[in-house]
Amino acid sequence: MRILVYLLISFFTFSSYSQVLVINEIDANDPSVDDEEFIEIKSQTANFSTDGYILVFFNGNDTSVGNNLSYLTLDLDGLVTDSNGLLVLGNRNVSPFPQILLNDGLFQNGPDGVAIYQTSPSNFPGDTPATTSFNLIDALVYDTGSNSAVDQDLLDALGETTQYFEGSNTTRSIQRQSDGTYVSATPTPRQLNDGSGIVFNPIEISTTATEFNEGEAFTITFTAQQNVTSDVTFNISLSSGTFTVGDFTGSTNVTIPNGQSTASTIITLTDDVDDEGDEELEIQFLDLVEPIVASNNFIIIRVVDNDFSVAPWNLPTEENLGIVQSTEPAGYYDSLIGKSGNDLRQAIQDIIADENVVRTHSYADVIDILKEADQNPENSNQVWLVYTEEGRSKLDLQTSSFSAGKWNREHTFPRSRAGYDDWEDFDDFATGINTFISTNADSLRHGNSDAHALRAADASENSRRSNRHYSNNFDSDEYNGSVGTLGSFKGDVARGVLYLDLRYNGLQIVDGFPSSSPTGNLGDLATLLQWHANDAPDDYEMNRNNVIYNWQRNRNPLIDLPDLVDYIWGSRVGEVWNGALSTEDREINNLSLYPNPTAGKLYINGANVVDVEAYSIDGKLLKRFDRIENYIDLDLASGLYLIKLISDNSAIVRRVVIE
Repeated sequence: MRILVYLLISFFTFSSYSQVLVINEIDANDPSVDDEEFIEIKSQTANFSTDGYILVFFNGNDTSVGNNLSYLTLDLDGLVTDSNGLLVLGNRNVSPFPQILLNDGLFQNGPDGVAIYQTSPSNFPGDTPATTSFNLIDALVYDTGSNSAVDQDLLDALGETTQYFEGSNTTRSIQRQSDGTYVSATPTPRQLNDGSGIVFNPIEISTTATEFNEGEAFTITFTAQQNVTSDVTFNISLSSGTFTVGDFTGSTNVTIPNGQSTASTIITLTDDVDDEGDEELEIQFLDLVEPIVASNNFIIIRVVDNDFSVAPWNLPTEENLGIVQSTEPAGYYDSLIGKSGNDLRQAIQDIIADENVVRTHSYADVIDILKEADQNPENSNQVWLVYTEEGRSKLDLQTSSFSAGKWNREHTFPRSRAGYDDWEDFDDFATGINTFISTNADSLRHGNSDAHALRAADASENSRRSNRHYSNNFDSDEYNGSVGTLGSFKGDVARGVLYLDLRYNGLQIVDGFPSSSPTGNLGDLATLLQWHANDAPDDYEMNRNNVIYNWQRNRNPLIDLPDLVDYIWGSRVGEVWNGALSTEDREINNLSLYPNPTAGKLYINGANVVDVEAYSIDGKLLKRFDRIENYIDLDLASGLYLIKLISDNSAIVRRVVIE
């Protein structure tokens, strides 16, 4: 009999222990952009330390046999449940604000599973099969799709019998009831599902705007959901990154008086003389005491620096000034002289893919490279976007699935067509200019982070371009740029992808529009050669070449020596490269047109007699002027045109805007 009693005691002790933590609520899908999702766990006692526990998420499916592998493991060490025994891990827009902030879109839609284990996170690296081993404490198999089949193999793997549906209305969550089953209901983060327990009073942070200039003052208002029953005093922090306490004045200690629900503080942004770039401050509660909790938190305010610098050269959309000089070392291209055909091509590759000299950096480092190389000449706080031809704050880098108003890294030779991708354990971390690895012509995967062919681009436009080839036809299924822009990117893009053809074995620019299989081909060569001819390298592009050379220790020779394009792909294939400009070439390169923009009349400076041809931006000849000594009157409609200046056997193309 004593044996039976012992067994019963052991059973109930184990059952009680195994339910010390439960999955109390999960909202795995919401109607917006997956920024209001959360998971809530509950302890038997309040203020319970979750040291030694982990949360593991498993990817199921709606078939009878699936992978059921882990895709996310959250370590709960160092966390404590609140006075209701609840711990919420969720997105920034969850209110009341979660104790632990998670990235948006982290949860996959079901059928999926989540489980609490009392074990080390090392037992659940990515793609670990669902299991009842490793001290399984609690598990839930859930579904967010209306037509999903029961994922029986995931249920079996986690020792569960029921798959719970969140509901077709994605404003609902799955909530645990007192009997251990779950129902779909209106979300209740940081509140017991039955409405009992301590009722918290959340405080919301608000400002009149989300962007202010240096020198401006703004008010931060704090509003409690209910009038407070005694004075509530708390502290806030505004520091974030390079924005510190020296960048503002004003009180960060706030009191909401007894019987009231609001208080405010005025912050004045310091107008210094430093060019530190735009910054972001982050309003954060530091010491709220339950039942007072945060309704929202980590509110980001943009501080616009008015001390930005302006480069002495123009935007890519404007006239080339010839200010920026190449920083190539003396003799950098000497080995090309006397070469032709494949020997010339090989000599170029020997320079730009020299494994004893050339460096490759991580894909994360490319962000810092682009912030410097693609800096807006008119505002050092911004990057210049390649296809949409506009400046955007460097702070507006895309870091989530939300792309509107953001910029990201555009592979001008798309990944899917090139066959390169992220290099695990290297590309995810920015380590700076002094940390690099060697590379060579066969290191195709390094093309993933080769900044010569990566550009800052509007994130939405980058998605619209996708992996399409380049084409001169706006009406084709391929890519011609963003409608309504001047096309100033075209020569730059052409030289970037043609560089890749020279730099890496396995990549080739070809005629037409080949399929994505096999990989390694991008079109259209004829289009890109025309883009190169119509849009000569300018100061912006030369500066970019210099910046990237400082990082990668190689240059894009098609920027330094644009005539090489003709010797590799164009009308001079097979001719010997002599490396020197003739007197006529030097003269034609020094020609300039003014004013630009113009009402129609263009003056020519730098040569006595030239022929002039006017082209549309897509390369159609519109007018020809023979033996011009001083000026021409274009008499064309407003827009962007290409003006070709011809002197003896040399020619150069300039972009001109007619107002």
